[in-house]
Amino acid sequence: MDYIERETRDLVRIQQCDLLESFHAAQSEYSLATGLAMISEITEMVLPEREPAEAMFRLILLAAGEIERRKDWRLPVCYFAFWTVKLGGWLPPLDRCGKCGGVLGSRQGYHASWSPGLLCEDCRRPGMRSLSPAARKIAEILKSERLDKIEDTTVPVALAEELREAALDWIEHHTERKLITRGLLETA
Repeated sequence: MDYIERETRDLVRIQQCDLLESFHAAQSEYSLATGLAMISEITEMVLPEREPAEAMFRLILLAAGEIERRKDWRLPVCYFAFWTVKLGGWLPPLDRCGKCGGVLGSRQGYHASWSPGLLCEDCRRPGMRSLSPAARKIAEILKSERLDKIEDTTVPVALAEELREAALDWIEHHTERKLITRGLLETA
């Protein structure tokens, strides 16, 4: 991409742009396009303007490429949301209650968009959703493996959904904005 940026102007003039990858197949199918839209919305919410964020850029390319390759948005969006929270420094401890500090161990953790972390059974408030110990183990897989190396059979869809919802809650909490595309994922 060739562009001109002037100090006195907010707008950048694009002179030339070459398309390297189109993700055409993913954009042509509603459910896959919804996954891409979720990635786009999260990116717009969490990245400040004019700040290079190479790790996020690589994450976006990886997740979008995997949506296209897998013909499924569920695991790539889970991975993207989880790593966005991690890279943003918003990932709470997944083994302890954020309020009392008690060890969760094999017990459920609870989260909501109005809470920055996981709470135990004793500290949870009405309206919080659960994050099972099995879903927390999926987080360990996502931390240690690249998305393109994770097999679909390694991560059950229901557990990926639990972890994705927790990550989306933490993104909404820290950005103080609701994700519009979140509701669309349920129809995809």
